[in-house]
Amino acid sequence: MILVDVHAHLDHKLFNGNVDKIIENSRKNGVKAIITNGVNPGTNRIALELAEKYDIVKAALGVYPIDSLNVDIDKEIKFIEKNKDKLVAIGEVGLDYYWDKDHIDKQKQVFEKFIQLAERIKKPIIVHSRKAEADAVDILKTSRLKKVVMHCFSGNFKLVKEIDDNGWYFSIPANIVKSRQFQMITEKTNISRLLTETDAPFLSPFPNRINEPSFVIETIKKIAEIKQMDEEEVANNIFMNYQNVFL
Repeated sequence: MILVDVHAHLDHKLFNGNVDKIIENSRKNGVKAIITNGVNPGTNRIALELAEKYDIVKAALGVYPIDSLNVDIDKEIKFIEKNKDKLVAIGEVGLDYYWDKDHIDKQKQVFEKFIQLAERIKKPIIVHSRKAEADAVDILKTSRLKKVVMHCFSGNFKLVKEIDDNGWYFSIPANIVKSRQFQMITEKTNISRLLTETDAPFLSPFPNRINEPSFVIETIKKIAEIKQMDEEEVANNIFMNYQNVFL
């Protein structure tokens, strides 16, 4: 079975000294691609290093909404643009009103800069939109971007439909096994618009275990159950979607 994890954080301290084993487990379990997402200048550089070291690791570079408040965004955008041939996407970028409601305008300005960057270098964009789903969708609609991936999307059904109608994608994390939200998105969205992710080391489908890319199989199983499809067929569809977006 061919598996992909389009959103992980292999740079996280919970993986320190253990990345070789995580990659080995991933390969053993059929994972063909892991997109590790940067969230600030430091992790962007680690993402590039990991992508160079491991053939199944791909780099997405961006600045997380909260981190963006303390980063020289223009300088980091220049760095990302300079390394455009070494990355597969812009991410993780977007809006987060859960952790910060005091700098909404600044968050929007930064998000728009990353959208413009994605347009300029012709890369997909991986979007974080916690408690800011409607604003994120509205801003994205003003862009020319077609390859948009909504990561761990928590918006309502109306927004889910709007995203689907725009031809954008949802990346479904492995904790779909216990999340009614992600089950709803899967149920309502055509499989041609679904991708799989873990957000590792977060959102583990198993109690008291650190999440890792090989656990993306749990997303495949649940999608297959909801769609009443064969697991292999689901995995093949997801891999085709991955190719359409990132390759």
